[in-house]
Amino acid sequence: MLYHTPYLVDLVRYNVGLVLDLDSIAAGRAWLGMDALIFNSWHWWTHSGSKKKWIYIQDGGKLYSDMNPLIAFYKGLTTWATWVNRNVDPAKTKVFFQGISPTHYEGKDWNKGSNDCKGEKIPLLGPRYPAGLPPAAIVVNKVLSRIKKPVYLLDITTLSQMRVDAHPSLYSGDHKGTDCSHWCVPGLPDTWNQLLYAALVH
Repeated sequence: MLYHTPYLVDLVRYNVGLVLDLDSIAAGRAWLGMDALIFNSWHWWTHSGSKKKWIYIQDGGKLYSDMNPLIAFYKGLTTWATWVNRNVDPAKTKVFFQGISPTHYEGKDWNKGSNDCKGEKIPLLGPRYPAGLPPAAIVVNKVLSRIKKPVYLLDITTLSQMRVDAHPSLYSGDHKGTDCSHWCVPGLPDTWNQLLYAALVH
């Protein structure tokens, strides 16, 4: 079953409009009793302007018109971790969290003068991504280190960072602009699936 809740925490419609409630995860009722739960988040937290889904963020009963996305992500992920601790029976349910899917909009991150992934045709070589882990991955690692129930991290971040060539880039036909946040070249998402399969049968 696919349950689409990009922030994990709840989007709630109040009289002031759509509110991202960092303390609420009522949607978690739909996840109870599953054999396996595979979570991921972050991509939607970075949206701003007309792409932003909420009008306010609610934290600790207070409304905010804006918040640093990394701080909001940390608070929302902490609410999710609390839900896992309270509701998951490890004897019945395996819990996975897919790591952060990176973007390639800053060429300096991989020692290129370009501004984005446009025209990249080969993966990066070497054991490390020059810019290191994205801050969102550090947030995920921090939250998972504090969770009491077993959660398996599907750590796809670094291997995906190396694939600067695997985005739609300028090869996506009618897609407007240069897309350096989604993936289109066969191979990388297939590797994610192979890692998940290996973890499921382990």
